[in-house]
Amino acid sequence: MFNLFSKKPPANPNVKQDDAQTYRVRVRTRPHAEVVEFRFTKGAHIGVDDDGGYLYRKPVVSPQHFDRGELIVRFDRSYRVTATDGENVDFIPVSDWE
Repeated sequence: MFNLFSKKPPANPNVKQDDAQTYRVRVRTRPHAEVVEFRFTKGAHIGVDDDGGYLYRKPVVSPQHFDRGELIVRFDRSYRVTATDGENVDFIPVSDWE
């Protein structure tokens, strides 16, 4: 009735929310295992997705070997992370870099 016992969905282990507007993600490229960090905000970087949620899509180019890939972070309408996908990259869990 009042959702007194409902649990809040767990936070995504791959995305860290620094404050109400800012998020951070770290990925490792598959060819040379270079770590690349991305910082993005709601107002400047996150766009509207076709399903009514929000989306952050970013090409990845590593600084030393120029490995290429792409990362995608999907949000629901309340800006809760619902999925993280990557092409040619692996996400580094927040617990590993804090």
